[in-house]
Amino acid sequence: MIRSMNMAWCVQRWSELHPDKTAIVFEDNIITYKDLHETANRDSCWLQSLGIEKGDRVAVLMNNCPEFFGLYLACSRIGAIFVPINTRLADPELKYILDNSRPRLLVFQETFIEPIERFIPGHNKTHMYLACIRNSFRNDNWFDYNSEVMEFMGKKPFVTESLGPVDPEEPHVIMYTSGTTGLPKGAVLSHRKTFFNCLNAEIFFKLQADDIMLIILPLFHSGGLFIQASPILYKGGTMVIHPKFDPLKIYRDLERFGVTKFLGVPTVYRSLIEVSHEKKTNLSSLKVCAIGGEKTTPELLEKCRDIGFHLRQIMGQTETSILLWASEKDSISKPGTVGKPVFHSQVKLVDKNGKKVTNGDVGELLVRGSIMMKEYWMDPAKTEETIVNGWLHTGDLAKIDDEGFYYLVDRTRDMYISGGENIYPAEVERILKEHPEVRDAAVIGVEDSQWGEVGKAFVIRKNGADLNPDELISFCDGHLARFKRPRYVVFCKEFPRTALGKVRKTALGRCVEQFKEK
Repeated sequence: MIRSMNMAWCVQRWSELHPDKTAIVFEDNIITYKDLHETANRDSCWLQSLGIEKGDRVAVLMNNCPEFFGLYLACSRIGAIFVPINTRLADPELKYILDNSRPRLLVFQETFIEPIERFIPGHNKTHMYLACIRNSFRNDNWFDYNSEVMEFMGKKPFVTESLGPVDPEEPHVIMYTSGTTGLPKGAVLSHRKTFFNCLNAEIFFKLQADDIMLIILPLFHSGGLFIQASPILYKGGTMVIHPKFDPLKIYRDLERFGVTKFLGVPTVYRSLIEVSHEKKTNLSSLKVCAIGGEKTTPELLEKCRDIGFHLRQIMGQTETSILLWASEKDSISKPGTVGKPVFHSQVKLVDKNGKKVTNGDVGELLVRGSIMMKEYWMDPAKTEETIVNGWLHTGDLAKIDDEGFYYLVDRTRDMYISGGENIYPAEVERILKEHPEVRDAAVIGVEDSQWGEVGKAFVIRKNGADLNPDELISFCDGHLARFKRPRYVVFCKEFPRTALGKVRKTALGRCVEQFKEK
């Protein structure tokens, strides 16, 4: 068994060495490592009482909160597979993930009762228990998480050997990403991957046991769970968790708790810049401040530096977590770079024939090593397409200079990033085409000062259709998460296409006037 590759063991070890050390601060509540270990044991016993075993999936639908960690660690301890779900998804997206992952248990906050009620009646409930946190609604078909787990307080799970894992490649988490074909993909992330992500983050953040990390990124994303929270638990540090984004609260807590490490996406930093001067606080405690998730401009880096956020950059994806990073100095002196590969990884650029490109030439970014995912859940075809000869194809096009710094150029996959969220146009196009008055649709990402990129939809209406942009955007409600809805709609008479009939989106975006309806 390899105990050190298990997050529950890390928490148990710190509870033995420093039981009274603060692990989590949430809404003025203090949770020590001893508390967190006992919570993990408690939740493990509850899961086992439900018959949940190694390999079973446990899904959670919740904003950042302590309960998230209790279940995350409990799954780690007994060998169940943890499935965090994006809380911003629409009903069909949520239902697809549950149908695909087939969890034995779904635990959710009261905030999400309405969407759960809307589609669960049609769901095969014999395969899934439901549990609500603080279930004041009192649905008889649901467990009340709080009262259920309290019965196991002070008890230990009966299969402690599962603290291994026996094989480091055993699945730890399934984290879903937007799908290139319109459906989400479940990246299966092993215990080994989580462990080596912690090691990379330890180097990147210069983590110490006395560090305090402010976490505002959602824990259902790689940035919150694998770049911040898990590494802090591995090092025995402290995390301050925010359930939602609030710029004023961020400034307040940075100073109040003496936060030393922080990570945000460009949208977060733009909002922090806009806070009035008198409401900004002392940032002198910050030792490492990072930015990632989407394109970063030199102008944004400089504005952040001027107010006290000296940023180093990271680049990665759900399938790998941190992949490349640039120091504060390099981020400024080498505009546009995303840095060099993290320590525990192998990275290369190849051409369309799979041959390594020379410096200065553009190639696809490939990665190999302990930080890559195991597979896509229940999707061997997509796995085989993505992992070739042991190398994971990221879909990003980049080039490298003579000093070894990487620069992103484009994406081979049809994707853009809005507010740190990956959006695949195929997913949006599929919904737009379901409108009875739409004949065809094509979506691209366009620059936006607030969100980095937003969606722009080009639509061909059916003959005689009376359809306006607002109506079409509203049609997406209930089918797509709000952040995936296109911001702009342009009606076209035709699309430029390749010889094989594929829409030439670059030409459409550049020469839209010649294709627009007159």
